[in-house]
Order: sequence, then C-alpha cells, then structure tokens
Amino acid sequence: MKINKNIIKELNDYLDEFNLTEIEYTEKDVKVKVSKSISNKNLETSIPTFAKKIKKDEVLVDNSKKITSPIIGTAYLAPEPGGKKFIEVGQKIKKGDTVMIVEAMKTMNHVPSPIDGTVKEICVDDGQPVEFGQTIATID
Repeated sequence: MKINKNIIKELNDYLDEFNLTEIEYTEKDVKVKVSKSISNKNLETSIPTFAKKIKKDEVLVDNSKKITSPIIGTAYLAPEPGGKKFIEVGQKIKKGDTVMIVEAMKTMNHVPSPIDGTVKEICVDDGQPVEFGQTIATID
C-alpha cells in the first residue's frame, strides 16, 4: 500500500485551521488518523517567565467560572442566523439560561449556564467548531 502524503498534509492543515487535536479520515480500506499534542517543553518554559512578572504583593485572583462545551460540534451564539445573541459581554444571566447552542449531527444542543453571574468573556465565534471541554464563555 502506498501512503498518500497529500492526505496527511491536508488533515494536518485542518488541525491547525479548526484548532483541533485529532482528525480521522476513512476511504474504503484506508484509514488515516492525524493528531497533535501540546508539548510539555513549551509549557514549562512559559511558566517561569510568567512567575517572574508577578511580584509577591501582587496576587491576581480570578473568580470567574468557565463554561465548557459538553460535546464536539459547531457553536452558535444565536437561535437563528442574524437573530439576537443568547448572551453578550457584561450581561447578567441566571443559572439555566442558554449560553449558546452546540450543533452536532444535525442536533441543536442548548448549553445552560451553571451559575448566576455576569458574562465576562465569550471565547468562541458564531459558527466556530468546538471540542469537548473547550471553554466557550466565562462568568463572574
């Protein structure tokens, strides 16, 4: 069997384009799986740099709660194209309010807020693919 390097290159490009960690392609009896992982080396070098910037007296406390995607799919910020968004930055929301919809396999899954609070940040764009556990919004 001859491996088509163009397929591997194209799948690797999709990983970067859609910010994915893994993708799989199957055609007849050929199955190609491409994945990436975060390098621990890069993570370790960034921690000491960050630690040097904070003085002992300056302690930053972030009490915000992260809302994560419950599934892999496409995030939608409004119930329909051009419609009013479920949430806006600075908006007060209550526990159970819909934050956004994640569509997977033609099923629209409403993502509820786990707490009462104020929307601090919306971490995804409308129509953006999201992965399981990816932060989609933060609430104070």
